Amino acid sequence: MNKYALADAGTLLARSLRHITRSPDTIITTALTPIAMMLLFVYVLGGAISTGPGSPGSYVNYVLPGIMIMAIASGIAYTALRLFTDMKSGIFERFQSMPIARSAVLWAHVGTSMVANMLTLVIILGVAFVMGFRTSAGLGAWLAVAGILALLTLALTWLAVIPGLAAQTMEGATGFSYPLIFLPFISSAFAPTETMPSPVRAFAENQPVTSIVNTIQALFAERPVGDDIWVALAWCVGILVVSYAFAMVAYRRKIS
Repeated sequence: MNKYALADAGTLLARSLRHITRSPDTIITTALTPIAMMLLFVYVLGGAISTGPGSPGSYVNYVLPGIMIMAIASGIAYTALRLFTDMKSGIFERFQSMPIARSAVLWAHVGTSMVANMLTLVIILGVAFVMGFRTSAGLGAWLAVAGILALLTLALTWLAVIPGLAAQTMEGATGFSYPLIFLPFISSAFAPTETMPSPVRAFAENQPVTSIVNTIQALFAERPVGDDIWVALAWCVGILVVSYAFAMVAYRRKIS
């Protein structure tokens, strides 16, 4: 984006963030389900699940990365919903009649998603600390975790833009997120993949959530991340590039 588009996006971002501050229940609602799942797994199922000798620490340490990914998958549904609402309300047509960069509208929604999801993750992390999450990871590891989660959020947000632009109903705009929310259950997020039947294990070990979860778990536990970090980054960048390309195509068709 050029400096004018950046300024326009900043103005529209402030507009979207004001909507969130006036209805903080969006962030609270987004955080509630992942927190409830974390409580369920840690206090009800955690004692029956073995994470193996290579995963020291309490079970909340093990499940936290997967819970965070669930929260991001849930949060981006609101991005699609906000975009769908703007499309149906006619505000997009109003923006097109104003001397602002066309790309600024989408980037404002993307920026709002980033801010809202990061706030949600902070809330979940705070609850995890109360539940016993502990790590001796240094600043570098924390920055790496934040970077991976931010990149994943950006990639999935652009994925959310596509149904937000193309859906005909509110349910269609948000329904795409359900498979994403379910995906951590078929990964290493809640139990080691070694315990799974062969077909399920093959899928679990070759989908993006597992490499991302393994990387974050290793960073928090100060273990070597191995190749998982490169696989995780490849998945995030790949999803981002493809989603951005399709989102821009959908946007051009919508405003043409």
